[in-house]
Amino acid sequence: MLNTKIINKWISCLALLMALSACQSLPPLADRSMDKHIPSDEPSILAYANAPLIAAHQGLSGVYPLDDGQEAFAARLALIRLAEHSLDLQYYIWRNDTSGQLLFRELVKAARRGVKVRLLLDDNNTVGQDRLLQAINNEPNIQIRLFNPFVNRHWRALGYITDFNRLNRRMHNKSMTADNQVSIVGGRNIGDEYFDMGNGLLFVDLDVLTIGPVVEKISTDFDRYWNSSSAYPFDRIVHQKRPDSKPSDHLIYYSANFNQHRADHYEQNDFVSRLKQGSLEYEWAQTKLISDDPAKALPGKPESAGQQHVNLKETEATNSELALSNLLQTIPTPKKNMLLITPYFVPTKVGVNYLSMIHHQGVRIRVLTNSLAATDVPIVHSGYARYRQTLLQNGIELYELKKPARITTHRDRGFTGNSASSLHAKTFTIDNNQLFVGSLNLDPRSARLNTEMGVLIQSPELVQYMNQAIDEALPYVTYQVLLTPGNKLRWQTREADNHKNIMYHEPEASLWRRGWVKAWSWLPIENLL
Repeated sequence: MLNTKIINKWISCLALLMALSACQSLPPLADRSMDKHIPSDEPSILAYANAPLIAAHQGLSGVYPLDDGQEAFAARLALIRLAEHSLDLQYYIWRNDTSGQLLFRELVKAARRGVKVRLLLDDNNTVGQDRLLQAINNEPNIQIRLFNPFVNRHWRALGYITDFNRLNRRMHNKSMTADNQVSIVGGRNIGDEYFDMGNGLLFVDLDVLTIGPVVEKISTDFDRYWNSSSAYPFDRIVHQKRPDSKPSDHLIYYSANFNQHRADHYEQNDFVSRLKQGSLEYEWAQTKLISDDPAKALPGKPESAGQQHVNLKETEATNSELALSNLLQTIPTPKKNMLLITPYFVPTKVGVNYLSMIHHQGVRIRVLTNSLAATDVPIVHSGYARYRQTLLQNGIELYELKKPARITTHRDRGFTGNSASSLHAKTFTIDNNQLFVGSLNLDPRSARLNTEMGVLIQSPELVQYMNQAIDEALPYVTYQVLLTPGNKLRWQTREADNHKNIMYHEPEASLWRRGWVKAWSWLPIENLL
């Protein structure tokens, strides 16, 4: 009887919490300011450094790849320190760790010297940071907006019960722009694991730093998100609790100063000087922004990535089969070869059919993704594993990154990682002249639910750089998935001594892990992966 009473009380409390959560609603946006980025001809240090380079390459954008995590952090640090007028930042994750606090501190310093800072964060990953973000938002020159926010700050999970259709859609974009002169876009969020910091699991990722015409497009796109119906001023979601306190120094500076030696380490990269002097070795190329309409994050909006900037072909695919077909229609149809790099690969039936079709037209297709042992989201692996045999039967080459502890060689390039890394880069190359770098995973969630962005670069030089790095590393850092004569899967890799090793089940993955993935593959959850 006692147990029944306790259970009934818990059920009553849960019902009350759900009722309270359902009663809460988002605040109105009628009087919210509609802001715009500064003109690109505004005088600044960065404008002065970029002007002669851009003039010498009319119509082209300068692209500098950031495949090394430490250099990617140094580049962001440099942009913030060189900004004189504005900083526009848009991120899915901003962790309150060493890298996150160091960059928060730099934003506050920039604001205090007069730089206008706009920070747009997806609210899905701000758990536990309300007080810190409130402190930063209190700075006179900093505005923070939350994308698709949770109204209930203490019982967020209830929001998924009462407002699932909205909260299941997230802003996955990543960009940083200084003075409308230099932008960084790509796959990295803000957190130690993206910048080669710490001793935990690290992510292999890729960004590009860009100057030239594409930066204006990125700034305009930021405005579109900043002024969208899903972007709420921070203080309308998180209400001021201590109006007279100024905790930013305590919350940011103390922890960041404790790690000041880390910032000093990144100064050795001298990225600030290279930007000021215009001495970065840019590749100059036609560069196109591909970005979702932010309305995709509203319920009932299944638009796919790139629709606002690229005319997508009509498709008869159902909403559950939009993942790869719509994404690939934002780029030229491959004629010779295609390399797809994605941490989460859920091709769906339509994607499998598309890849099979273009392979049978003579296109070589290679896919690099995480192995079951290397992935940080095993449930997504279930949406890939079910298609492996069909993909292989239709000539698509599959490579899976080894479990982090298994990679002991080949750390010469950032694309393939080190001994404690998991693939997080989202990029692909086409026909040795087209390169895409962005936030899009090749899965239904990226295609249908999350907003995404990236740049499509026409550069044989960058593609050659990418392909060479992959070709050199693939035999050593991945398992190539093959079919036996009996159409069973096998995994082949080359060890440091060039000895080939062959396995007949998911390498380095426990029986328990393999069993769970198999069970998940039977469930109708593909649309959510």
